[in-house]
Amino acid sequence: MNILLFGVTKDIIGSPSLSIPSTAFSRNDAPKTVGELREFLEKAYPELQNLASLAVAVNNSYAEDEKEINSFDEIALIPPVSGG
Repeated sequence: MNILLFGVTKDIIGSPSLSIPSTAFSRNDAPKTVGELREFLEKAYPELQNLASLAVAVNNSYAEDEKEINSFDEIALIPPVSGG
């Protein structure tokens, strides 16, 4: 699973993308829903919990926590956007 990172999420994780190896899916260690992915990432990168909001897109569509995900999905973390 490839996770694309934007804005402050890229700064927190230190890379423009993050991969969860397919072996995690075969061992059933990988997140199965968007909500589980959020929990997984917040454990690995606690600073993500400090964001006011964090949208998740699965295959170019915004997704709710109940959305099922798999190793072939493209995930994007979209942090809060400010502007003026």
